Amino acid sequence: MAEQAIKKQAIVPAKPILKWAGGKTQMLNDLLPKVPSSYGRYIEPFFGGGALFFALQPENAIISDSNPELINMYRQVADFPDEVIQCLKQYENTKEMFYNVRSQTWEALPKAEAAARTIFLTVIDLFAGSGIVGYMFKAQGKSVISNDYMAMSATFAKAMIENNSVILPIEEAKELLIERKESDHFVAETFQGLYYKDEENDLIDILRTNIATIQDQYKRAIAMAALIRACTKKRPRGIFTYTGERYNDGRKDLQKSLAQQFLEAVDAINKAVFDNGKQNRAKRGDAMELRVEQADLVYIDPPYYSPLSDNEYVRRYHFVEGLARDWQGIEIQQHTLTKKFKSYPTPFSTRNGAADAFDRLFKKFAGSILIVSYSSNSLPAQDEMVAIMSKYKKHVEVIPVNYKYSFGNQSKARTHRNSVQEYLFVGY
Repeated sequence: MAEQAIKKQAIVPAKPILKWAGGKTQMLNDLLPKVPSSYGRYIEPFFGGGALFFALQPENAIISDSNPELINMYRQVADFPDEVIQCLKQYENTKEMFYNVRSQTWEALPKAEAAARTIFLTVIDLFAGSGIVGYMFKAQGKSVISNDYMAMSATFAKAMIENNSVILPIEEAKELLIERKESDHFVAETFQGLYYKDEENDLIDILRTNIATIQDQYKRAIAMAALIRACTKKRPRGIFTYTGERYNDGRKDLQKSLAQQFLEAVDAINKAVFDNGKQNRAKRGDAMELRVEQADLVYIDPPYYSPLSDNEYVRRYHFVEGLARDWQGIEIQQHTLTKKFKSYPTPFSTRNGAADAFDRLFKKFAGSILIVSYSSNSLPAQDEMVAIMSKYKKHVEVIPVNYKYSFGNQSKARTHRNSVQEYLFVGY
């Protein structure tokens, strides 16, 4: 049997079509180095999403799975891709379409339509944060609902997940840097001497004022997301739990002007905008109260509760969160040195509250595949999380992933306190 060599550093023409429960995409960096430099036939008996197969691109392979619907999908995509694409184009992201497609028996459909039904998937990213997971699902062709209780997260999702086509031309972005009418000087007066130089505070006020006048909701979201990114990158460690520049290590981002950071951020966000052919939505609300039609997969990455550290995002990012909502509906705590505002209420701030919140979420989305990202140094612990999810899911898998947290120049610090294992709990 002729041996085949692994194609190293080659352009990959195909990637996994489906995000599969228990998929190995996140483990490829660990798996690929263990594959021999040359081998004969590649055989994968439990194919699923095929992350390793697509990464290796073997020339001589046999793939298999016990799920006949999944095998039909791969056969149709391989042999009749145009027919499958045509079927997918007929799907609309509506409640009626979702339930209609979901109620169909795949064996009774034409094979290409059955394959399209398998691919057709709605994903909810319940605690979106930076939006990177929702963006990944969008890139995989899923219809994404991105939700978070923080306004800055909803802004990112509006700009890059819900938005399929609109960009903010750089020339228009440059116009936003020019004062057209006098601002309210809110940032300059409220945060003077705390985080930025006076001229930078003035520019933030100019940008706030001009961004508020943008009529197009997606251009406005891009501009605000760029301003948030610029303010974060101009801040040592990117957080607002301290004042001054005690952690300024002279890195390049801190040396760039705020205007340059803003324009670079606009350019980066523009390049991130693409149309995946689906209707995607950005929402801002309490995960417990989120009202959406049934989703096939729900990704849950909530604030981690740990008695050893705090999970308070508002305390860390209050300035840019206030910026995203223009400090409307919140009250700044004037007695605090950082001029933060009162944190949003969350059940994940206590051990018992976190356990109860997970139980309620798993019950709420019991009809969906559940994927939960949680840290090994947080509570509830692994066994309890499995027990809670098992109340609503027949199968629960735990996938450990090594992870290291770092802030600023701490990445080379001689400590293991920030090395943890992240757990992915997969329920189906």
